[in-house]
Amino acid sequence: MTPLTLKEGWHVLHLFYHIDYSQWSLLNDDEQRQAKVRFTELIQEIRATPDTQLLTFSIVSPKADLGFMLLTPDLHIANAFEKQLSLSLGPEILTPAYSYFSLTEPSEYTTTREQYIAETLIAEKNLTADTEEYNAALKEFDDRMAHYRSYRVYPQLPDWPVVCFYPMSKRRSGADNWYSLDYEARRTLMAGHARVGRTYSGRILQLITGSTGLDEHEWGVTLLSKTTTDIKDIVYEMRFDEVSARYAEFGDFYICLQLPLNELFKRLCL
Repeated sequence: MTPLTLKEGWHVLHLFYHIDYSQWSLLNDDEQRQAKVRFTELIQEIRATPDTQLLTFSIVSPKADLGFMLLTPDLHIANAFEKQLSLSLGPEILTPAYSYFSLTEPSEYTTTREQYIAETLIAEKNLTADTEEYNAALKEFDDRMAHYRSYRVYPQLPDWPVVCFYPMSKRRSGADNWYSLDYEARRTLMAGHARVGRTYSGRILQLITGSTGLDEHEWGVTLLSKTTTDIKDIVYEMRFDEVSARYAEFGDFYICLQLPLNELFKRLCL
């Protein structure tokens, strides 16, 4: 198959399943052991695939039991692994509860080099071009933005234990139609939104993936943290920001615990 890759970025699948424990109980001890071996070998195969990441979750609440987050460049590979994961514990054991498909992407509202020079170095800091202070500040900005862009497009996700996923869209009705605003108005609003997010640096790792035309919402939001408190706090605080208060619509929230496989089997009572 000809690879289906993007000009930049990766395909992302969030997959959530219910476990049919009545079907699982029909397997004898040896069959259950073999099923877990096959599951483990598949996880290892996926994680050994170049530029591919797979996070495994136990879902908090009966919305689902088992979850995955798969990131990989080739849509054919993503689709093949998704089908294999659905059958990974045997036929009729896993039933899809929810899924979401999106792409990693840079933000269209990221400050450009030209904007930083005009708005910050010249207007705010009153610096003169080609001075030592000006050049040092510009290099720091270039390095920071290169790192940020790389993270948004090619993220390396940590093994932090708490993961929150939810889809969202921007409202398109009446006076609160996000898409009727001009670009500068949207950029100004998003800058305020981003300032709130930056106060949680080191406590929350946020990945926004795009899904317009690909799934039922426009973005998927994945938050990784070491505590549910920080996830609750950042979502609550951002609700008061105008971008959320006026223009955001949210889907269901899924709270997940990222676990190594041996602990995952125990947690899922397999």
